[in-house]
Amino acid sequence: MSDQLTWCKSSYSDSEGGACVEVALSTTVRIRDSKNPAGPQLEVGAAAWEEFISAVQPGA
Repeated sequence: MSDQLTWCKSSYSDSEGGACVEVALSTTVRIRDSKNPAGPQLEVGAAAWEEFISAVQPGA
């Protein structure tokens, strides 16, 4: 299924191949390491993702 998803790399990811996180939005939110796209993925619900983003945004 991940072949059908559109993955977006974090704007905070290191462009030199360092720490890279990608996210794909569907009925759930999937998170993976861009250096290992065939590796494990974390899958969370939309509400949990919104809580996470709210908690880590500056000034939240």
